Amino acid sequence: MQHLPPYKKYLDPRVLAKIDGLELRARTAVEGYVVGTHASPNQGMSVEFADHRSYAQGDDIRHVDWKLFARTDKYYIKQYHQETNLSCMIVVDCSESMSYKSRDAIMSKHEYAACVAASLSYLALQQRDAVGLACFDESIREYIKPSSHPAHWKQIVSALAGGAGVAKTSMRAVLDDLSERLGRRTLVVVISDLFEAEEETLLGLKHLRYLNNDVIVCNIWDPAERAFPFQGPTLFSGLESSGRLKTDPQALRLEYLAEVESFVSALRHGCRAMHIDYVPFDTSTGLDVSISAYLATRSARIRQRSSRVLA
Repeated sequence: MQHLPPYKKYLDPRVLAKIDGLELRARTAVEGYVVGTHASPNQGMSVEFADHRSYAQGDDIRHVDWKLFARTDKYYIKQYHQETNLSCMIVVDCSESMSYKSRDAIMSKHEYAACVAASLSYLALQQRDAVGLACFDESIREYIKPSSHPAHWKQIVSALAGGAGVAKTSMRAVLDDLSERLGRRTLVVVISDLFEAEEETLLGLKHLRYLNNDVIVCNIWDPAERAFPFQGPTLFSGLESSGRLKTDPQALRLEYLAEVESFVSALRHGCRAMHIDYVPFDTSTGLDVSISAYLATRSARIRQRSSRVLA
């Protein structure tokens, strides 16, 4: 890591795991991300593209859409919906399966999810957005209403630091409950391993979308869950009361990987059909990459809206 830029080394999960305190981890990840991307004033959670207007003398040229100029030979200024238009609810899975950490992993799935949630919350509050938190397993265990007050972040971090519990996941019941609690159109960021029947998860997400919420799904995976690298006779202990199984992993590997791919494919296609951003995260991936993937989903919507003026 000695050849990495100074900020970059702090975004490696191995380094973040050694930092004491979730608050410091999140702040380090976000500040490193901002340095690494040279973020513009119009980048982040708080700003969503609204429309174009013709350039007028005195306009800041930083807001000129140069791609549109190249195609039309005319100057247009990007206009945005600002901070007050966005309320964000971050929804974090605290069920027992999120406590999983494979032998070679540095962070559990819940620890990684908490870092992502705290980082996004910090980023939102820095841009004066309102952000809230819901921690859940079979039901919503903790609910913090969205607020844009800077001190709100410590309350969110405190709730995230509670760790994963021992209960099962009930995605549909939780998302149905959340749908009824949200009083206005909200950006909902779901951070979970989604270990429940895909149909139930998608029905819960459908309820959120029916009420006109914008939804992003961050599907958290431990690298061992995707690669299944186990060798020799192994005793697998299932989380969330799913029992134990002693077997030869090699005999199951192909079938297991096919099931995982089918699971991911069903979620991805189901989310796409509802215009929900589905982003799988690996706990071995640096948090700067995770945050970039999140912001990329919003950039994609900006590009789609920009294309209207090209017709």
